[in-house]
Amino acid sequence: MPRTIHTYDHHGARFARPACPLPDPQTRPAPVQKKFQDLLHAFKLEVFHREHDRQSLEEISKECMHTTEDILRTKFEYHFHQLPDANRAEIINMINNYVREAVLPPVVERILQRQMRIERRVDSVVNLIEKMLDTLSTGEGVKSAR
Repeated sequence: MPRTIHTYDHHGARFARPACPLPDPQTRPAPVQKKFQDLLHAFKLEVFHREHDRQSLEEISKECMHTTEDILRTKFEYHFHQLPDANRAEIINMINNYVREAVLPPVVERILQRQMRIERRVDSVVNLIEKMLDTLSTGEGVKSAR
C-alpha cells in the first residue's frame, strides 16, 4: 500500500495525497547527472589551481604591478578654486606625494588582484557553461537514460 500524507488546504480542510517516493541511496545518478558532476568537479579544480598555483600567482602579480605602475604614473591634478598661500600649498603637496607613494600603491594593487581573480573565475564559469550546454546539445547520457 502506498504511503499517504495528510495535509490541510488554505480553508483548513484535511485531505490525503500520495507521498513522494524517497530516492534510493543505492541507485546510481543518471548519466547526465554524472557528466554534470564531473564537469562541476573539473571546474572547482580549475578555479582552485588558477587561484593557488605558483605560476598563476606570479602571472597575476606581474600583471598587477605593471597596471599599478601605469595607473600611478598618470598625473592627477587638483585645481584650487582660490589660490592658496605658499605654506598651505606646500602642505597639500606633501600630502599628495605621501598618498601617491605610500598609501595608494598597495590599495590599487589589492583591487587589481581581486579584479583579475574574479575575471579568471568568470572565464572558468563561462567555460563550464559552454561544456554543460555542449553536453546537453549533443545528448550525451540523455539517450542512455531513456
